[in-house]
Amino acid sequence: MRKPPIDEEHLEFSRALRRTSTDAELYLWHRLRGRQLQGLKFRRQHPVGPFVLDFYCMETCLAVEIDGGQHYLDPRRDQLRDGWLAEQGIRVLRFSSREALRETEAVLERILQAAKR
Repeated sequence: MRKPPIDEEHLEFSRALRRTSTDAELYLWHRLRGRQLQGLKFRRQHPVGPFVLDFYCMETCLAVEIDGGQHYLDPRRDQLRDGWLAEQGIRVLRFSSREALRETEAVLERILQAAKR
């Protein structure tokens, strides 16, 4: 199955997000990049449909989202997004920025366990 092309504006937006990553995203990325987690390949700020995923493993259809404080202001938005992604066959794991920074090993273990399912 061929993926639909990504429009240039959406692609540029994902590139901009890579340049302005949060500390938590950068910290976790340094642990996921280069197939460091059991050989799984993750992409950073990967566009999928109308969304850009913080981290995405195509092999396992697993998205990892790092949520800052703004996500708690409107949880319905994330629920709708996660529902749309689930319809596309993508599972979503969400972690707070605090978890990513302070409980990194536990976060990585949960990602690995989800990827194995």
